[in-house]
Amino acid sequence: MTQKIEAQKGIITKEMEVVAREEGVSSGWLREKIASGRIIIPVNRNHQGVKPVGIGEGLRIKVNTNIGTSSDHIDLEEELKKLEVSIQAGTDTVMDLSTGGDIDAIRKEIICHSPIPVGTVPIYEAAIEAVRRRKALAKMTVEDIFEVIERQAVESVDFMTVHCGVTRNSVERLRRDRRLMGVVSRGGSFLIEWMIYNDQENPFYEHFDRLLEIAKKYDVTLSLGDGLRPGCLADATDRPQVEETIILGELTERAWAEGVQVMIEGPGHMPLDQIEANVLLEKKLCKGAPFYVLGPLVTDISPGYDHITCAIGGAIAGKAGADFLCYVTPSEHLKLPSAEDVREGVIATRIAGHAADIARGNQKAVQRDIEMSKARKKFDWERQIELSIDPVKARRYHEEGRSREGDVCTMCGEFCVIKRVKDFFQNS
Repeated sequence: MTQKIEAQKGIITKEMEVVAREEGVSSGWLREKIASGRIIIPVNRNHQGVKPVGIGEGLRIKVNTNIGTSSDHIDLEEELKKLEVSIQAGTDTVMDLSTGGDIDAIRKEIICHSPIPVGTVPIYEAAIEAVRRRKALAKMTVEDIFEVIERQAVESVDFMTVHCGVTRNSVERLRRDRRLMGVVSRGGSFLIEWMIYNDQENPFYEHFDRLLEIAKKYDVTLSLGDGLRPGCLADATDRPQVEETIILGELTERAWAEGVQVMIEGPGHMPLDQIEANVLLEKKLCKGAPFYVLGPLVTDISPGYDHITCAIGGAIAGKAGADFLCYVTPSEHLKLPSAEDVREGVIATRIAGHAADIARGNQKAVQRDIEMSKARKKFDWERQIELSIDPVKARRYHEEGRSREGDVCTMCGEFCVIKRVKDFFQNS
C-alpha cells in the first residue's frame, strides 16, 4: 500500500513517525494531511535505508538538488561527488537528470549512495534509448516509455517527473499563442516532438491509469511536470501554462482516487509580482497538493548569478505557499554545474526556504534565528558557526577575520557596536 492509502485507513507508518518527529508535529495531524493529499512522503517501498522527508502544507519548506550527466560530459565519480556535496550542504532530495553515458548504471549508483529520496524524469531515458536503438526520438513507442517507468520504479526511484499536462490541445494553443521562448522543458519538448511526428496524444495523459498502476504498486510519488512552464518573464502566466495547470489539477484528483501521492511542478521564469498569484492558482486548481517550483527565476539577465535570482523567487513563492524548492546553480543557462556550483545552489535555496519558513511562522525556524542573535550578543563564535546555514564558509570567514581585539571581528575591531554598548550598560 502507499503512504496515502495507509493514512486513509488510519494507519501511522514508521515513515510518518520519523517525519512527525523531524517536523515537531503530531503523527495524527500528519497522517490526516497525507490522507487528504496535502502532504506527501516520497519513499519507494523498495528503497531501503532512505531518510523519509515530508513535503507539503504546514511543514518546513524542502529543497531539491538536480545532478546528472549530459551527452557532452559523462563522469560518474563527479556526479557522486555532487551528490555528496549536496547532502553535506543540506539538500532534502536529489534528482538524477542524466542524459549521457550508461544512464541505468549511473542511476543505480546514485540510488545506492543516496540516503535521501531520489527522483528522475523517465522520459529522458526512454527518448535517449529510442535515439540509440532506433536512430530517432519519434520512433519511441508507448511500451518503451512504460518499460522505463517500471524499471526505474523497481530500482527504488522515489518520485518521478511525468509531463502529463502536455496534451494535443495545449500544444495547439501553444502554437497559436506564439511565445517568445516557446518550450524550455526538455521532457516537454521530447513529448511534443513525439506527438507531432506520430499525430498521437501524449502517452502520459492518454495512459494515465497505467501510470497510476505502477506508481501505486511501488508507492512512487508522481511529480506532475510543467512541460509548458515559461522560460522567460515575457511568457509567464500565459494561456498554455494555465491550461496545463488545470489539466494537472484534474489528474491530481484521479491519482488521489487510486491512493497515489502527487505533487505539482510550477514555473520557471516569472516576475516578482506574479509569483503569489501563481502559487494561489496552483493551490486552488490542484486542491492543495504540494507545489514544487523551479525558482522561480525573477529576471532573465543574471547568468552566473541565477542561484541568487532563484533564491529571491523561491523566498516569495515559499511565503505564498510553495512547499518544495528546486535549486538553481550559478551555472544555470551556461554549463553543467560543478560540485562547487551545486553547493552554492543548495545553500542559496536553503536560505530562501528558511526565510519563507520564518514568514510562515514555522517556530523551529524562528527559534533558530533567535538562538543566533543570542550567540552574537555573547560573541559565542562556535555557536554562531553551528547555527549558520553554511558552517564551513562561516568558519573560514571567521578564521580569516580574527581581530587583534580578541573576541570581535575585523569589520569593526575595537569599535564593535555590540561590545561598546554592552560594556557601557555593564559599567554604568
